[in-house]
Amino acid sequence: MSTVLSEPKLPAGVKLPIYMDNHATTPLDPRVLETMLPFFTNKFGNAASRNHSFGWEAEKAVDLAREQIAKLIGATAKEIIFTSGATESNNLAIKGIGEMYRERGNHIITQVTEHKAVLDTCKRMEKLGYRVTYLPVNADGLIEMDDLKRAIDDKTILVTIMFANNEIGVIQPIEEIGKLCHERGILFHTDAVQAVGKIPVDVNAMNIDVLSLSGHKIYGPKGVGALYVRRRNPRVQIAAQMDGGGHERGMRSGTLNVPGIVGLGMACEIARLEMAEEAAKLIAMRDRLRKKLESNLDFIHLNGSMEHHLPGNLNMSFIHVEGESLLMGINDIAVSSGSACTSATLEPSYVLKALGLGDDVAHSSIRFGLGRFNTPAEVDYVADKVIDVVQKLRELSPLYEMAKEGIDLTKVQWQAH
Repeated sequence: MSTVLSEPKLPAGVKLPIYMDNHATTPLDPRVLETMLPFFTNKFGNAASRNHSFGWEAEKAVDLAREQIAKLIGATAKEIIFTSGATESNNLAIKGIGEMYRERGNHIITQVTEHKAVLDTCKRMEKLGYRVTYLPVNADGLIEMDDLKRAIDDKTILVTIMFANNEIGVIQPIEEIGKLCHERGILFHTDAVQAVGKIPVDVNAMNIDVLSLSGHKIYGPKGVGALYVRRRNPRVQIAAQMDGGGHERGMRSGTLNVPGIVGLGMACEIARLEMAEEAAKLIAMRDRLRKKLESNLDFIHLNGSMEHHLPGNLNMSFIHVEGESLLMGINDIAVSSGSACTSATLEPSYVLKALGLGDDVAHSSIRFGLGRFNTPAEVDYVADKVIDVVQKLRELSPLYEMAKEGIDLTKVQWQAH
């Protein structure tokens, strides 16, 4: 008779694997799916078909979504341009403004911890003859307003600074940045993908001229996003980067993704109504996770300012543990590590390096992204599992033993064999 090894019993309400990578993408909210379904089947019209009821029905649905998105960020429906996602929105904003205002100047200001969709677009602009200033950040991940003031010159046409960081959850002083830009007559764009729907965003109160957002970070579908483009004080003009039938006020041609747009609208509507309550729940779970980790493990480091922080983000370094080994040890939990596994290299995250963290600390970091569907029971399971795996890995680490004895590892002369 063969004996079957029984799995350790899971706590009530916990099902494996556990998803805690909500900054990478979020599951679709069932309410969003329900709203989208008819537009895949009997309501299949093209929103640009003006001659019959199928087109009118699609157009009406798109108009409603525009209203829902605008309401969430304090804009008007006419200021919402649909795109395929935030990467396209960022490209359209930066390249479109660069091209449109070229006669006024060729200088763009951004920061070193932006998402690649902004950094790589700025690198492309440099190849086209634009000057780009990349502002540094402090150890807490925030930019210095004085650095921004000093960087501005008479050729500056655009400042693009992200609202909240995707890795460390740090929220930049957006209102202050916008105010400064408006005083100097410079346009201000923000990649607000991680902020919209999670914390209050008001484009007027915060002096934002152009803003990128995405569906799949707020429990909406993938492959759809939007760009808010201010219409008055100042009226922002953007040169189209894709030509065709002149859809979306001529800024972005292409048949609209009606089911996706309907889903994005619904996701924004739910976020607007439930954001405050959800944020409180996420902060409580995040603080519970942090407390459990901090009270059971030494040599751990919290990354990014906790004072200006997204509700669901916790980025921690478990020093003297290799992030990749930790991920393998907790392979029933979806989180992300501080090294990007690109092809053959294990490069530490450029965001963590920008905070001044050494490679070893950056490599040992884990980003927990809590979201709408996580539970306190999952938080406890994750905390216990991480504590257990970190302790086991450290038992194998001579560095951890030395550090515990108070040896300064930076001063150790390692002998080459």
